[in-house]
Amino acid sequence: MTGSPSPWWAPHRHADRRPALLARNRIVAALRRHFAARDFVEVEAAALQVSPGNEAHLSAFATSAIGHDGAASPLYLHTSPEFACKKLLAAGETRLFSLARVFRNRERGPLHHPEFTMLEWYRAGEDYEVLMRDCADILALAADEAKARSFRFRGRESDPFADFERLTLAEAFERHAGIDLLATIEPGGGTDRDGLAAAVAACGLRVAADDSWADLFSRVLVALIEPKLGDGRPTLLYEYPVSEAALARPSARDPRVAERFELYACGVELANAFGELTDPHEQRRRFEIEMAEKARIYGETYPIDEDFLSALAIMPEASGIALGLDRLVMLAVGAPRIDDVIWTPVAETPAAMDGNA
Repeated sequence: MTGSPSPWWAPHRHADRRPALLARNRIVAALRRHFAARDFVEVEAAALQVSPGNEAHLSAFATSAIGHDGAASPLYLHTSPEFACKKLLAAGETRLFSLARVFRNRERGPLHHPEFTMLEWYRAGEDYEVLMRDCADILALAADEAKARSFRFRGRESDPFADFERLTLAEAFERHAGIDLLATIEPGGGTDRDGLAAAVAACGLRVAADDSWADLFSRVLVALIEPKLGDGRPTLLYEYPVSEAALARPSARDPRVAERFELYACGVELANAFGELTDPHEQRRRFEIEMAEKARIYGETYPIDEDFLSALAIMPEASGIALGLDRLVMLAVGAPRIDDVIWTPVAETPAAMDGNA
């Protein structure tokens, strides 16, 4: 293609990318030392699973296993090692981490790649607030290994050594959108779609007749809140509405919200954490809601992993977190695109390249 960039394996381009890739290697090695020093066991989750997860907006890569009799059984490349890691918690592991290659379809851009590395770690019997302190240690570790005084992305900076800003979703909606979010959530987890729609319209954002409460919530979050997070210092955005935290347990402080937080730096989401839900009946109900929403939007669903629900019934109370390793490296080295910190990026199809132009 005329005018297309050189492939990643072109010697001159590899020479430009190599310092960031070596920084990635140092960060990965330091992470392994960090977790080993804290008595975490590294585990490897199988990439092929009977279910890739049951979140409405995650798209998986589908395949099949062929038996000796020639019969095909559907399988998926996992979008996260979460289900496998929780089964290991049920099996008796108490502190574990995984550096897993994961796969997500419909995703390609400066911050997205169809195959990427997820760092996940889990603590049995420990509160999800401990994960917030873990994040502070890991951001400082990455900066040290990259020899960076600050994280950088698209002209924005964030100090990885600074105390994190802590902001609830309710505070964020009030501060950045002037919306009383909790007024649109009922104690039992129900939502007031019309009330939120009126507030969103008053902000000047589009409201469509078929928008659900979740659609409106996401629109405000993406347009008005996320771009303002992690400026100057990282932000912990926590206490998500229960309906937006399908794998997290409700907060003991307020049943309208869940024990979920996300970590941001330079406006980029780095991590997603839960105080883990351990009720298999409630988890099934939430999965069914998510899959109904997926069918509504995308016309497809994924199977529920019955083995996972069985394991959940004996899984201990725990907290867990998923952090995008590639994004962490990006910010630490100041790379403009996620492809710049992946050793061998997936080839882009012409359609994908047109979509990212």
